[in-house]
Amino acid sequence: MEEGTENIPININPQVLEKNTITKKIRENPWILSTFIFGIVMIVLLVGTFGGGITGKTVSKEKAAENLIKYLNTVAASEVTLVDIKDNGDLYLATIKYQDNDLPVYVTKDGSYYTMNLLPLSSETSSSQPEQKAQDIPKTDKPSVELYVFTYCPYGLQMEKAMIPVVNLLKDKIDFKIRQIGAMHGEHEKLEAERQLCIEKEYPTKFLDYVSAFAEDTSIGSCNGDATCLTPKLNALFIKLGIDASKINSCMTTDGESLYNAEVTNAQSKNIGGSPTLVINGVQSQASRSPEAIKGVICNAFNNVPSECTQTLSTSQAAAGFGNGTSSSSSAAASC
Repeated sequence: MEEGTENIPININPQVLEKNTITKKIRENPWILSTFIFGIVMIVLLVGTFGGGITGKTVSKEKAAENLIKYLNTVAASEVTLVDIKDNGDLYLATIKYQDNDLPVYVTKDGSYYTMNLLPLSSETSSSQPEQKAQDIPKTDKPSVELYVFTYCPYGLQMEKAMIPVVNLLKDKIDFKIRQIGAMHGEHEKLEAERQLCIEKEYPTKFLDYVSAFAEDTSIGSCNGDATCLTPKLNALFIKLGIDASKINSCMTTDGESLYNAEVTNAQSKNIGGSPTLVINGVQSQASRSPEAIKGVICNAFNNVPSECTQTLSTSQAAAGFGNGTSSSSSAAASC
């Protein structure tokens, strides 16, 4: 086999697991792919430079792009195409188009591994120290807090569940908004983004209640976006929250696409492609995914810290994905 012509593998020893089994699991749970590859790439970063890739061999950027697109099209819900690829020093930086979204993807120079996120390893910018990161955020009288997510990203859901108690505590003392990035898990993710944007537009006071209930409902997650399974569950949720389903469906028909496209354009203009991404006063920040940790980072962004910041919230990490459980992990790095 010619060097560099094989598909991008998803594990270091592809002979350990059969490709068909892995691909099936990825199709059922697409977030597994980015998480698994991210872990591999971070291991390589710890071992040494990407200069020659993992194998020590280097292929052209065109060959790396060919491998990337060929592999992604075996696991993606719809077609992936290449927009551009360039040499970014230790890695190739590709821009791919997926469901009308342009997404950045880093590829190792041997054309064998990729990730959508890179994290710094220096102690000054380590994501394991959110308090240090918070010191770089400018202080304001009323902090702007934006949380960028994919609606079905397990780590976006995790951050939403941890964030909402903080928003309910600080209320109008902060300017909070959930921002949509796009859709990487299929058409159902785009539809959910449009649905949430319409709920926010038509029922702003009930929006966070909906997001919270959506994120905590494991039965919704088990539908995997299937409309036949999902529709009755969403209708029941609308009734519980006092939301008129016909009003939301009408909004999605007339305004959903434009609201969604505006959000995608906003995220792209700020080069935000990972879910979750927390932006406070215009600065990307990191926080462990517990209400108390998030509260601490946001409260550090006030000129005059309000009394609400003295209240202690839960220090338990929200669980990733659907459900209302907690997690023992304190990572602020995992993302889609």
